Amino acid sequence: MATADEEGIGAVEMWDAQQYLKFSDERSRPFGDLLDRVTTTNMKFIADLGCGPGNLTRTLNERWTTARVHGIDNSPEMLEQARSLEIAGRLAFLQADIRSWSPDEPVDLIVSNAAFQWVNDHAALLARLVTYLSSAGTLAVQMPYHFQNPAHLAIEEIKADPRWRESLSGVGLHQQSVMPLEWYVERLLDLGWTVDAWQTTYIHILSGENPVLEWFKGTALRPLLKALEPKSHAEFLRELGDRLKAAYPAKGSVTLLPFPRVFFVATPRR
Repeated sequence: MATADEEGIGAVEMWDAQQYLKFSDERSRPFGDLLDRVTTTNMKFIADLGCGPGNLTRTLNERWTTARVHGIDNSPEMLEQARSLEIAGRLAFLQADIRSWSPDEPVDLIVSNAAFQWVNDHAALLARLVTYLSSAGTLAVQMPYHFQNPAHLAIEEIKADPRWRESLSGVGLHQQSVMPLEWYVERLLDLGWTVDAWQTTYIHILSGENPVLEWFKGTALRPLLKALEPKSHAEFLRELGDRLKAAYPAKGSVTLLPFPRVFFVATPRR
């Protein structure tokens, strides 16, 4: 695998669809596990918030064949890839921020896979989104919950290094980006919804010289690299990569990455 210097990272775009899709199989499994708990069958309109490159959004058309699906994302880089998957009258991708998006009609299913952690004030977000749902609508959400894992702690430590602390203060994910699962259940119950909630730790079996670094280069590290001066990227990634290799030593030809995620599916209380 190329080193950071050899990659010529330079000034990075906020999101990179190709880097994200390096682990498409691992990233797609939670999406399928989430949708398996959605029981509504008569879907007319579905919104996927934080759709990314759109590969998973398109599977919504395959599962609910009569539904129109909108994939929503605020990243031009992701949408450039996603729009090649559009289906006239059935699947469209729109640029909007989850924090301000609103639909033009009631939605039968709002689904969000690994996106809400980038949005502040989840209490206000939940309260707003449930008002967009149809009378039998469903809100289905999955988020990473890895903030006590060695990888995230290593990222926090290196963000606090004097060399990068000023540039990275307040940038990226943090300990409160996702609340404990019980917090979401309580908020949704207070809003009058029934909740199916669970938490799972996936053990991803990765290969490569430093696959944990590659994994986070597609997600949590994107805003950090965007905030840093390009000349700092190589040193930053090299030092973080060393920490991640020490925290996740290879087991022969593979590296194990335990990755916790939280899920909830909310429906109107009958």
